[in-house]
Amino acid sequence: MSRTRAQGQLIALVAFCWTLTAPISAQGPPAIADQGKVIIDVKNALERARENSPQLQSASLNVELAREDRSQARASFLPSVSSFNQYIYTQGNGTPSGVFVANDGVHVYSSQAVVHQELYAPGRLAEYRRTAAAQALAEARKDIAARGLTSTVIQSYYAAVAAQRRHANSLQALSDARHLVVITEALEAGGEVAHSDVVKAQLVWQQGQRDAGEARLSVDKARVVLAVLLFPDYRDDFTLVDDLDSVDPLPSFDDLQAPARETSPELRAAEEGVRQEQSGVAMARSAYLPSLSFDYFFGINANQFAAHDPEGNNRLGSVAQASLTIPVWNWWATKSKIRQADLRRRQAQLDLVLTQRQIMSNLRSSYFEAQSALAQLDSLRRSLELSRESLRLTDLRYQAGEVTVLEMTDAHATLVQARNAYDDGLARYRLAFANLQTLIGNY
Repeated sequence: MSRTRAQGQLIALVAFCWTLTAPISAQGPPAIADQGKVIIDVKNALERARENSPQLQSASLNVELAREDRSQARASFLPSVSSFNQYIYTQGNGTPSGVFVANDGVHVYSSQAVVHQELYAPGRLAEYRRTAAAQALAEARKDIAARGLTSTVIQSYYAAVAAQRRHANSLQALSDARHLVVITEALEAGGEVAHSDVVKAQLVWQQGQRDAGEARLSVDKARVVLAVLLFPDYRDDFTLVDDLDSVDPLPSFDDLQAPARETSPELRAAEEGVRQEQSGVAMARSAYLPSLSFDYFFGINANQFAAHDPEGNNRLGSVAQASLTIPVWNWWATKSKIRQADLRRRQAQLDLVLTQRQIMSNLRSSYFEAQSALAQLDSLRRSLELSRESLRLTDLRYQAGEVTVLEMTDAHATLVQARNAYDDGLARYRLAFANLQTLIGNY
């Protein structure tokens, strides 16, 4: 067989094999086919996680509890009505009062309607304001829990999407490695290369098979983590929407500062904490003030359970009383409670200042992360294009006998690294951008 004929057969064989092992995803990812009918994007993932999160449900219950506390504190300002019914039997001794002179008869019947009203109680007002702040604080903590859940879901979502991309890249690399095996075997058959080139290509192919298996394992593990967040019962029949290629523009930092402060549940929780402790100080100080209450009784209090006595006198009647309680001395316990409440207020104010600093720190850190990730995308994209071109040219040179198999495998490894680096860069920016959107309240 002449050299020209052998080269022609070699080229035909390579073209045929390359057709069979064409790249699985030349433009972008997803190497994993649909695994179910449920298609989930980021928005849907967040909705499902909020519906099924035990932590968020617990925070919602705390809000309901705080709302009931506030309702009870508000009710203490309104008149209360109760029914008092009593029967007292006293041992008789021949006297009208019986054994115990404090009672006015052997049989005493009481049946009265009682109306009670706190006319002046500074502590009640402070307690109501405190419960109102506690309710607002519980609502802010619920929002904090929701944001924490949002951050966790977004991280898990893009971890799963990035794992899918890596799996797609591993299958593409496996296809390229198989192509290298076909080339080296064909060149060896034509006497162009030594058998050591075939061995080297087969080693690269086998390593690619192992890498593909590990990448598939990473996909399965990432999907398990996400499924636990999204569904009440574990399921795997869902497909994730890959939106890594949609690179949203990054707004300016000045445009993010005001929304971050206005929508921050952490800042709102710190402010409500200060309000709560200020009401606690007012409650403690109210112990120095007098309290005034009013009671009205209507009914009977007699030795017979009847509306009239035997002489026809009316036993139904009413009585009103006003009570004024003036604190006098309690061994400085009130002073100690006031000081204790003021210390809690000062601690809450320190927490507020720290929270304000942390909000800006987190926002700036996330913004720098997004800036850095966005700046690297063009470079990573260019590196990927150069790596593809390098592999193509090295492939042609190898078939022409101008380079060694080591250069071919090096170009193959460089392309694999470039693909993974570019996809990791996309995932990094999407995650950083999502964190910024979370900080300004868009999720």
